[in-house]
Amino acid sequence: MIPEFRQTYNAAFTPQRFQELIDSVDQELPGQLDFRVAETPVFIPSVLRDKLLQAGEDIIDVLVAPDFKERTEAAVPPAQRVPHEDAHTQFLAIDFAVCRDAQGELEPQLIELQGFPSLYVFQDYLAHTFRKFFPVPDSVTHLFGGLSSADYLAALRELIVGDENPENVVLLELFPDKQKTRIDFALTKRELGVEAVCITDVRKDGRQLYYEKDGRRIDIKRIYNRLIFDELLRYPDLPLEFRLTDEDVDVTWVGHPNWFFRISKYTLPLLHSPFVPSSHYLHELTAYPTDLENYVLKPLFSFAGAGVKLHVTPAELDAIEDKHNYLLQRKVAYEPVVRADDGELVKCEIRLLYIWPKNAPRPVLLTNLARLSRGAMIGVDFNKNKDWVGGTVGLFAQ
Repeated sequence: MIPEFRQTYNAAFTPQRFQELIDSVDQELPGQLDFRVAETPVFIPSVLRDKLLQAGEDIIDVLVAPDFKERTEAAVPPAQRVPHEDAHTQFLAIDFAVCRDAQGELEPQLIELQGFPSLYVFQDYLAHTFRKFFPVPDSVTHLFGGLSSADYLAALRELIVGDENPENVVLLELFPDKQKTRIDFALTKRELGVEAVCITDVRKDGRQLYYEKDGRRIDIKRIYNRLIFDELLRYPDLPLEFRLTDEDVDVTWVGHPNWFFRISKYTLPLLHSPFVPSSHYLHELTAYPTDLENYVLKPLFSFAGAGVKLHVTPAELDAIEDKHNYLLQRKVAYEPVVRADDGELVKCEIRLLYIWPKNAPRPVLLTNLARLSRGAMIGVDFNKNKDWVGGTVGLFAQ
């Protein structure tokens, strides 16, 4: 999207050089990279950058409103409500499609948002890795607010580890060594000293949680939560001493699980901005939109694109019994904007990644994640056997 940077990058690109990049990651972090990294970063011009920043602020205005919790009480399933919820989320990710407006200008349009962590440490690592292998000018950056990588990691450390010994902080997951995001877990351990621990390995001693390593008992003081309830529900017979919903445990959540539900697809109908396509709770509609072909059906309580239907009919909507679990969102038209080395243009999605320290009035934008797609949707299933697709990082004009 910054033509001169794209031309320079593509001129230097070869599949062999990109394979060297991937091989270097595997040598440094053996067996950890389990998702497709796209062949290029995304070069984001200042005009689109400014619109992305404004779109994020429009959304945050709703999240910081004093009645936000009240408006999202029904988002948290009663059986999955975790005690001791804090005042606000500590992590925020907002996904935007890159589109064109009526005047032909690039603009962001909201796809989804989540009050949940993303690949915070990996994104910093990936940006530096691209710079090692390809020409990337110093006038673009993956970070915001003038941060250096050292500043960035220090901000994450302060939020996640706080004043605790890092070994008393755990990154909580289910089977972390099998998760596709495990490379981020490995980097979190390397940079922050925080161990990824499976919930099946968490033990209880009265109110105290702990895990064991090298024959030692290590008390858990803080939980950096990366565990999603949907994953747990797939394994109803797991032997667990600790359940997320346990009332009386002496632990501090960094990323309280309830915010995964409150800031989610459930939030979309509450948002109003030029950068937010109209959304409606299905059960509140007295009549379907007359241009239903321009809407997508999304389950409120799913992740990674599960259950999304791009084409629905009134009859199919009528047949849904649990309408309160769905929403209709106006489709957005992704504009192919990233030129691949074969000359074709590829669709792009930008995820802005914020943290929200305990006493901060608003979330703080730190970095980003980008995804490229040649398919009908962003995601692995729509991009099989394609190149110049997958996860990457946005490099923003300063």
